[in-house]
Amino acid sequence: MNRPFIITIGRQYGSGGRDIGKQLAQMFGIDYYDKELLLEAARESGLQEDFLEQTDERTPGTLIHALTTAFAGSWGASGENIYKFQSAAIRRLAAKGSCVIVGRTADYILRDNPRCFNFFIHAPQKIRLARIMEREGISEKAARERIAKIDKTRASYYNFYTDKEWGNSASYHMSIDSSMLGTTRSAEFIRDFLKKILNI
Repeated sequence: MNRPFIITIGRQYGSGGRDIGKQLAQMFGIDYYDKELLLEAARESGLQEDFLEQTDERTPGTLIHALTTAFAGSWGASGENIYKFQSAAIRRLAAKGSCVIVGRTADYILRDNPRCFNFFIHAPQKIRLARIMEREGISEKAARERIAKIDKTRASYYNFYTDKEWGNSASYHMSIDSSMLGTTRSAEFIRDFLKKILNI
């Protein structure tokens, strides 16, 4: 394949963004990173993975973030330093070769890489509700609350650490409503788009 390239996926909760990312990785035969980034950051920082999971994609201003970092009890565990460790992990993984990275402001961290292509996946709330209710076996009320909470957390995290706006189409190369084609055909659409750009 040609020179390495990176695909980043931002996503609304329940939109199928993670599934699309995994399918793209399979289609191109490249690595996929999501929670794996936490392992990389944990190795770099010496912090426990479960602690990083508690602070993952949370801004320093949130109560849970403040409590968990205070509990960790060290300067090295501050929100800004955790973000630096994770940013370093993202750059290191991107340097290894072509890959798909989901979330964690990867598009912003790799903004100087001309072969980094950024996508945002969204879908109508009723579609996301149905997916979450089926996948997690929860009520519509619980699914609705989870969507609101997680989307708010992701937006706050993204907006805090970048100079862009989470979900704003201008922040990405392409924004896709996954309900129009479904996750598999959305992944195929992105694949074909990239193949034309990359001439592969």
